[in-house]
Amino acid sequence: MDLQEKKVELEKLLRIEETRQRIALIEKDMADPNFWSDHEAAGKAAQQLKHLHDIVERFELSESAADLRELEFEATFSGVHDDNSAFLSVHAGSGGTEAQDWAEMLLRMYLRFAEKNNLKASLIDKSLGEEAGIKAAALYIKGFRVYGKLKGENGVHRLVRISPFDADKARHTSFALVEVV
Repeated sequence: MDLQEKKVELEKLLRIEETRQRIALIEKDMADPNFWSDHEAAGKAAQQLKHLHDIVERFELSESAADLRELEFEATFSGVHDDNSAFLSVHAGSGGTEAQDWAEMLLRMYLRFAEKNNLKASLIDKSLGEEAGIKAAALYIKGFRVYGKLKGENGVHRLVRISPFDADKARHTSFALVEVV
């Protein structure tokens, strides 16, 4: 498949024409003086407008297969709630102190993800483990497409490693549950 065929296929996949129509609708709404009375909704709409403009501009300026591959990632955000902020919780599973340490590692990873992506992460609740780590923690991560980016993290995460908490240096398997809503 040549570059032009890929671009036509990606245009359908990204629904570029629908995106242009959505941009026009948001801009029309923003022209209404009453639109700005609800600051939170107006800010969210402005952020969405910027993102939609960015997608269309990147599509129009794409000149290589690499450019098109970068845009393909946008097509994964097709869920109803993908553009929203999210609550994320981490719960230590079976494995005792090892699992609690693993849960804390995951929590730090999600906090770094938020920091790296310029998202605002607020720690809502945190229950510390007896020796190390955490029993459970909950975050609220605010930003555009947070849920879409994190929804794949739902489920049980497993870690197999030589335990730093075991004097025999035995291999341990630890589990932690991650929930994104």
